[in-house]
Amino acid sequence: MLDTKLRRSLKKILGPENFSTRPEDLHLYAFDATNQPHLPEAVAWPGNTGEVSALVSLAAEHSIPVVPRGAGTGLTGGALPVEGGVVCVMTRFNRIISIDTANLTAMVEPGVIAADFQAAVEKERLFYPPDPASREFSTLGGNAAENAGGTRAVKYGVTRDYILGLEVVLGTGEIIKTGVRTAKGVTGYDLTRLMVGSEGTLGIITRLTMRLIPKPEAKETVLAFFNEISQAAETVAAITSARIVPATLEFMDRASLDCVKEYAGMEVDPKAGAFLLIETDGPASQAGTEADTVAELCRENGALTVHKAKDAQEAEVMWEGRRAISPALFKVSSGKLNEDIVVPRSLIPDMIARLEDIAHRYELKIINFGHLGDGNIHTNVMYDSKSQEQTATAEAALKEIFSKTLELGGTISGEHGIGVTKSAFIGMEIEPAALALMKRLKTAFDPKGILNPGKIFPESDAKDRLS
Repeated sequence: MLDTKLRRSLKKILGPENFSTRPEDLHLYAFDATNQPHLPEAVAWPGNTGEVSALVSLAAEHSIPVVPRGAGTGLTGGALPVEGGVVCVMTRFNRIISIDTANLTAMVEPGVIAADFQAAVEKERLFYPPDPASREFSTLGGNAAENAGGTRAVKYGVTRDYILGLEVVLGTGEIIKTGVRTAKGVTGYDLTRLMVGSEGTLGIITRLTMRLIPKPEAKETVLAFFNEISQAAETVAAITSARIVPATLEFMDRASLDCVKEYAGMEVDPKAGAFLLIETDGPASQAGTEADTVAELCRENGALTVHKAKDAQEAEVMWEGRRAISPALFKVSSGKLNEDIVVPRSLIPDMIARLEDIAHRYELKIINFGHLGDGNIHTNVMYDSKSQEQTATAEAALKEIFSKTLELGGTISGEHGIGVTKSAFIGMEIEPAALALMKRLKTAFDPKGILNPGKIFPESDAKDRLS
């Protein structure tokens, strides 16, 4: 409970303009992209690592929850103050401190917008590949906390693959530095990789050292429509056999195509049951040759239509359809369970068949799209949120989706994290001994359990503290 004395102390640490208990601020930071409201007791906007440390130290002393937050774009409730406390907003940490073109590294603060960072390094003919759909407004700190992926993960990997080191405030208020600024480093445990993807439960990131690569000289874009998703998956297998690794390999199923066609007026072959959007990149001659080969492989595997973009402008038009799917979903129904399951890419047709069967048996619309190149399906269970019966049906369908995913050797979350929306299901994938070890690690980094409590694990950290 934040009493008057604690509020005065926090205002003194942060400055009165950077600490608020005003109702309008509390309501503003009660939400993230899950749209599930949880009201905090206060909102803080620290401006440097020392202020974060002082805030966390005081919170630990009085067992006050602290919830780190970037732009609030997470899809599993990772930034929700589910147990009240203080939301620690990191948007004032918005500097690109340095871009080292000689060593292909950059040092940044966690509040830097991902797209702004990409643009800054590309001016130096460098490249930061992680490309989440939220890149225009999500922050690098949030991307690190969730280990964000995106469209280019099939070739380039995810956020974790581009973070060399971190500065982090632990749950005690202690400040540590992890990792290196060099290409190699195996001194001690790899705390950097542990922190990335920990959803703010182990520490608050205040600085990141990023790995960069040279910017590809050129890219080419190919769009293809197929009768069936199985043909699209066979095309992916053929592309792999041809030793081509596309920069992106996106798909939409029949329900997605219907949705986008209605929402964005996208031209869709009426026979189409699947769509592939493929990009190749690298030296201009290589990117062009690979794109031609990809287009031919699409035709050989039964594509209804295949089109290669003649320039960047036409490629952007092709991407508009893929990007339209998320906003289009809001027109379908009032409720949506947005999940990001992953299965071995060769088993995508099996998983899609199982999803179609679940949709039929539960009498729900399930819309699927995502990253076919790495098996990451964004599956969306649509339902009427005003109907208790449909809500319960959707939740039952979701549990079966996770079960079928795991049967195929997959995982229940590829890039969205666990947060609160998937915490009840984590035990389906992670065995009890491993979960117990994770909780012990949490206690080592955050002895009082104040950092982002109530996330990842099935029961809240508050219960653990009180037991």
